[in-house]
Amino acid sequence: MKLLASLHSGDHRLTQRMAVWDSAWARQLLPPVEEAAEHTKLWWAAAVIMAMGGGRRGRKAAAAGVTSMAVAELLSNGVAKQLVERRRPPKEWIPHDDVEDRPASSSFPSGHTAAAVAFTAAVAPIWPWTGAVCAVPAAMVAIERVHSGAHYPSDVVAGVAVGLSVAALLRATPRLLTRAWT
Repeated sequence: MKLLASLHSGDHRLTQRMAVWDSAWARQLLPPVEEAAEHTKLWWAAAVIMAMGGGRRGRKAAAAGVTSMAVAELLSNGVAKQLVERRRPPKEWIPHDDVEDRPASSSFPSGHTAAAVAFTAAVAPIWPWTGAVCAVPAAMVAIERVHSGAHYPSDVVAGVAVGLSVAALLRATPRLLTRAWT
């Protein structure tokens, strides 16, 4: 129980520290990244660009990214948030106006982060350079979710875990099905 209490306390302290982080970089870049990531617009746009300009590899990477993103969103927003009802960080901790724009749903896990990581992790094995490019906004989405007061760091870590797990499972599915049928 002490370990859980210690993790909970650390989660709260880190949330407060990240929310008060005030830099020109954060004020200029994080809100547009959050807006682009809202309703997965950023990842759909990336998929369209990959599919249109990347040839066969781009289409394959886009399809894998979109599929992983959709499954991660379903698991995080449709299943996990329904099972784990966690309140968002208290408004008093967030010293900026972003706190007024956050959703009313459960905080755990971060669906934005799960979608971003799932998309990126699915694209990276197929098209490594594009996966590396996608990793930058994916990391920014994760940072923004805590900075804006929408999530605790542990919500974001859980979103990362969901995204990575979904991408890995979907990548392994054809091999698993082949083994099952032989």
